Amino acid sequence: MKRQLLTIIAAITLAASASMANAGDAAAGKAKATTCIGCHGANGISLAPTYPNLAGQKEAYLVKQMKAFKSGSRKDPTMNAMIAAVSEADMANIATYFSSLK
Repeated sequence: MKRQLLTIIAAITLAASASMANAGDAAAGKAKATTCIGCHGANGISLAPTYPNLAGQKEAYLVKQMKAFKSGSRKDPTMNAMIAAVSEADMANIATYFSSLK
């Protein structure tokens, strides 16, 4: 019983620390997101129906999509070009920023 409880606690602790390690810096993300606001809106809410809202999206989802655009596995000429020079650290920061918005 104690062993199972310790295993569960260890798993929860590991999962929590892993998600915290991936968290970016929202302030740095806001600075990097200036190129994103033209399409996705100043507060992550797009005014154009063809561009998705980014505000409130989950960090992991945003990072996953940016990586897909960068690798070319997700195709969109504008996004593929916009993300080409963005580092993984910047992706994490941008994702943290947009996920922090309501």
